[in-house]
Amino acid sequence: MPIYEYLCPACHNRVSLQMTYAEYGVKPAICPVCGGKNLKRLIGRVRVAKSEEQRLEAASDSSFLGGVDENDPKSVARAMKKMGNEMGEDLPPEFDEITSRLESGESPESIEKSMPELAGDAGGEGDDSDY
Repeated sequence: MPIYEYLCPACHNRVSLQMTYAEYGVKPAICPVCGGKNLKRLIGRVRVAKSEEQRLEAASDSSFLGGVDENDPKSVARAMKKMGNEMGEDLPPEFDEITSRLESGESPESIEKSMPELAGDAGGEGDDSDY
């Protein structure tokens, strides 16, 4: 069943409503948050179908991440978002948290320390060596 995106001017929330093709335009769109009835239709995210090979090829192009300054958290965040968009898959909420924190200027090391569950156990238990 299609999902339609709306903005409610009454409560300023972005809401998603499921409707059949037959219901769209006939059934009134009502905000599930505040009950508002003057919802404005938004254009949803458009995805272009690419094969896994095409996505990896685009990501491996040397110009894809050109200009990334690994010492600038904001630059790293832009590169991560670009890579995430290119992969064309829904990313976990942690991805948005990490990129938001990088965009605010927080260092990757600080984020890694506060989210150790994302780093895994690459170096073995208790091993603080670089990898």
